[in-house]
Amino acid sequence: MYLVGVLGNSTIIALITVDSQLHTPMYFLIKNLSLVDLCLMTVIVPKLLINIISEQKTISFVNCMSQLFFFVLFAGMESILLGVMAYDRYVAICKPLRFFMLKNRSVFALLVTGCWLTGFLNSMLHSVTIALLSFGSMNKIQQFFCDIPPLLKLSCSDTTINEFLLLVEASAIAMVCIMSLLVSYVNIIVAILRMSSSEGRHKAFSTCSSHLITVTLYYGTILFTYIRPTSTYSLEKDKVVTVIYTVVTPMLNPFIYSLRNKQVKEALRKTIDRSLFQ
Repeated sequence: MYLVGVLGNSTIIALITVDSQLHTPMYFLIKNLSLVDLCLMTVIVPKLLINIISEQKTISFVNCMSQLFFFVLFAGMESILLGVMAYDRYVAICKPLRFFMLKNRSVFALLVTGCWLTGFLNSMLHSVTIALLSFGSMNKIQQFFCDIPPLLKLSCSDTTINEFLLLVEASAIAMVCIMSLLVSYVNIIVAILRMSSSEGRHKAFSTCSSHLITVTLYYGTILFTYIRPTSTYSLEKDKVVTVIYTVVTPMLNPFIYSLRNKQVKEALRKTIDRSLFQ
């Protein structure tokens, strides 16, 4: 799954970079999503594979905190970008005049910069507060990577403030992103139902349903993991859920959002033709 995800996301990044016809705000968002997905998987999977084949399944405190910082950064970015992309599609379908105004690249660059800044501040908040905790002699993480819930459960310090920050911050980001998704897709579905062409309706519903499946998988597993007491955390119960939002969703995104798109497929075909016949 990791190799498929790396190949898919790397292909999208390369295509959007080299093909001038894909230099539009919508594909700028998709390129950032692919970059985030690629980084999210790479933060976790290579170290996991090393631990699987190695007899010493260890990680230093510094490396653990680094992994935590980058994981929270990219996971937060993923959540925010999915919400922004849903709004972008809503404006494109339901408010075409406003979409024309938003096609200014500087607006989208500012929007994406805001997403990265929000993700960075969110990651700094949790990484610093967890790094200040005491872990004593307890050093076995109940997870295959350094994540917030297992680290809070491992700590021998009072983690009440950390749990409160996690609940408030995760709930706030999730509420904003999910509301953006719900409002956007409800309006998109209403617009689709008003289409006169049955073929157009079928195609639009097919696209929207695949988007909804991936975002439901991602947000559902994220909410299940983070918006609950850490005392209920269990590796055996949660490892499948964790794999979904760390590997499965980032692997699916390039195929759902990009590789089914006619423009992207045409750009891929032209790139392959140039490589074979130059």
